[in-house]
Amino acid sequence: MLITIIVFLAMLSLLVLIHEAGHFISAIKFGVKVEEFGFGLPPRIFGIKKGETIYSINWLPIGGFVKLYGEDEAGAGRLQVKSQKSKVKSSDEGQAFYAKSPWQRAGIVFAGVLMNVFLSVVIFYAFILISGFKTELPLLGNHNFFFVDQRVNSEIIVSSVSNNSPAQKIGITPYSKIISINGKGITDAQFLVSEIDKNKGRKITVVWQNLKTNKIFKSIVVPRASPPKNQGALGIAFFPSQTVVLTYKTPLEKIFSGFIHPLNLLVYNFDIIGKLVAISIKEKTSAPIGNAVAGPVGIFSVVGSIEKIPNLKEKILEYLNLAGLLSISLAFFNVLPIPALDGGRLFFILIEAITGRRINQKVESYIHAVGMVLLLFLIALITIHDFERILKGGLFLSP
Repeated sequence: MLITIIVFLAMLSLLVLIHEAGHFISAIKFGVKVEEFGFGLPPRIFGIKKGETIYSINWLPIGGFVKLYGEDEAGAGRLQVKSQKSKVKSSDEGQAFYAKSPWQRAGIVFAGVLMNVFLSVVIFYAFILISGFKTELPLLGNHNFFFVDQRVNSEIIVSSVSNNSPAQKIGITPYSKIISINGKGITDAQFLVSEIDKNKGRKITVVWQNLKTNKIFKSIVVPRASPPKNQGALGIAFFPSQTVVLTYKTPLEKIFSGFIHPLNLLVYNFDIIGKLVAISIKEKTSAPIGNAVAGPVGIFSVVGSIEKIPNLKEKILEYLNLAGLLSISLAFFNVLPIPALDGGRLFFILIEAITGRRINQKVESYIHAVGMVLLLFLIALITIHDFERILKGGLFLSP
């Protein structure tokens, strides 16, 4: 648990600190004074002033922040907005955030997003290199990945196991993958049923993989000739599943794999979300989309499941995959024109750049405040749902 907590906090802190470093570097580049660059969130433990900036360590060890000189309060969603001009010395006005051109301010805001994209690319280059330019993903529906060779595999996944059944006695559990029976690879549900039916009452050799631990097992079992009502010969319920193997083969594919792979993952995830939204609307239930979304608690659960992987290489790959996907997702959502996020602030700056007039600060502040309340409400709902899934024994799978 301690290792999981440390890894979880370190991962989230890295993602946010890299994001804030983008704001910091671009602010310095455009001549804006940075008053504080903090690790963690206030209250402050201690700080060291170097030049014009205080570098601080704060009590809440999640993420960080950058405080810019003369930064407007409207973007923070404060309802009582005070002019930053009254707080800035006339001799230092050239170093104030508000005094910079709209395009320079937009550059400072956008730099955080850019740094998360850069981090994702670096992480996925490491991921692709360690995996030998080959990786496997669960495939939901039909999806074409671009600039990479793809091969689809079909699998049979156990969804439930009956009590006192032959399958339970040899240790098959839900979320296991049936690999083979009597040496014959199982990729088709009808073939699995046929093999079991024709071997009722006789010994068969079953090979399966526990998807929670990735361990592979092999055992001899006898399918029941006369199973109880509503149970099969082995006593398992299952569903067909597909995975796609992505292989970056050509020199060009390998060179650009660090850029292409996170983009492929991002497009694929939104394709899945779109399909789940359509199902939710059709069936008039939020369950499909709700089960596909995870918040901090869900991410913590994924980190915990990765920590249990015995193979060091597989564990490292899963951590890299999770961190890379979180970084590119953070970049994408942050750039959307959602109030209270970087994209929301960027939206108002771009309106100013195009029209030549700044939006009323009080109006902007109210919009960001409403956006922040809605975001916090959404996070609370997702967190409650994550706890419910954990209490019910739900499984969080790494992306």
